[in-house]
Amino acid sequence: MIRFGTDGWRARRNAEFTEENVIRVADAAGALWAQSDPGAIVYVGYDTREGADRFARLAARVVAGHGLVVRLSDRYVPTPAVSWAIANDSRACGGLIVTGSHHPEDYLGVKFRVSDGGAGSSEFAAEVERAIDPDPTDARGPIEEKDIVTPYLDALVAMVDADAIAQAGLHVVYDPMYGAGRGYVPAILRRLGVQVDEIHGVDDEGVRDMRPEPIEPWVDDCEQAVIACGARAGLINDGDADRVGAVDERGRFVNGHKLFSLILGHLVKNHGKSGRVVMGLASSVLTRRVARALDCRYVIKPVGFRYIYEEMRKGGVLMGGEETGGFGIPEHFPERDGLLMVLLLCELMAMTGKTLGELVEELERAFGATSYARRDLRLQNESIEVLRTMLPGINPKYIAGRKPVRVSHMDGLRFEFEDESWLLLRPSGTEPVVRVYAEAATVEQRDGLLDAGSDVARGELS
Repeated sequence: MIRFGTDGWRARRNAEFTEENVIRVADAAGALWAQSDPGAIVYVGYDTREGADRFARLAARVVAGHGLVVRLSDRYVPTPAVSWAIANDSRACGGLIVTGSHHPEDYLGVKFRVSDGGAGSSEFAAEVERAIDPDPTDARGPIEEKDIVTPYLDALVAMVDADAIAQAGLHVVYDPMYGAGRGYVPAILRRLGVQVDEIHGVDDEGVRDMRPEPIEPWVDDCEQAVIACGARAGLINDGDADRVGAVDERGRFVNGHKLFSLILGHLVKNHGKSGRVVMGLASSVLTRRVARALDCRYVIKPVGFRYIYEEMRKGGVLMGGEETGGFGIPEHFPERDGLLMVLLLCELMAMTGKTLGELVEELERAFGATSYARRDLRLQNESIEVLRTMLPGINPKYIAGRKPVRVSHMDGLRFEFEDESWLLLRPSGTEPVVRVYAEAATVEQRDGLLDAGSDVARGELS
């Protein structure tokens, strides 16, 4: 049984990620595309993981078997480059990318994109899932290879102030986490006059030990490299480069909430942009405060960028983002783009003449410092299903000795308190995990909420 998560299908390479299953998934998507738009163009890409190119070629030939024109990237490619190619080709109906994304090295997966470059709605994913045939097809078709990287990189450079960046004399460390941003980001940054030291740009024994997700503890090497190089910042992309993370000049990790807030402020103040802001349910109160101060109305959606995408399609959205560092600007295309965010952070530092750490300190002085964390609890599947059914009825009067002022069951169970601190419990849809999020004014208050949330998840508090 193949089940899709919030961003496609993934599985272990030594288990369910097989040629047979890739054929079945690609066949289902190809059949739907051909039915809705016969003869249209489909773009196919792949990341740097072992076997990704082979599986992508196989998937491309299966999709082409439905009479679609399939353009396969002629080299490994960041996921946003595929989104950009689709969004800028009026004849394209969608695409797919074979990628392990931010998951451990032994995983591969298939991400889908629809005609605007976005991941599509929940209904689209459900349609593909329902269309999967139990038997793999033998049908294959011709494909063509195409450079979709170069036009995308040129478009990114055109979106920022090249002169301002060139004159700033920036020095950064770039960490692609062995992924699809390798080589490409250093090339465009150097083209803009930035001094770049790249780490994890070639495969070595470390690729097996790193989870390519731009959060702690996986950013430790970047933190050390920034200090060793004396760089102004460390900039990080995940395995398929649709997410961003960062390290300041003192080697301190800067979480996605702060990056979202900085980039949002940059777009409004320095680019003169305006519009609504879309955030995931697990987003920081900091981003909400910043949006209010910028006169940007914000909308809260369930966890998963697909829900943010659906809001973007309504129009009038300036920026959307989730807590894991996936940010999108629908004027570009309605999906996440980690490479664009790297360039915008460089442009922000160049225009202000400030280091990343100075920008964060300025942000916290203006909007207050908070402590945010997520805890993943591994439980038995049976326990998670029991919790899932019980969550709508859980409504304790006090949590960690504090009385909630608001309770939401939008996506799990979320408590908000008078001082804007909050707690969220959310069972994962794809893993035997309950994610517990909390944010408060101090680490001690935050951890108290995390402990209380963990008790609720284990059935020890109701």
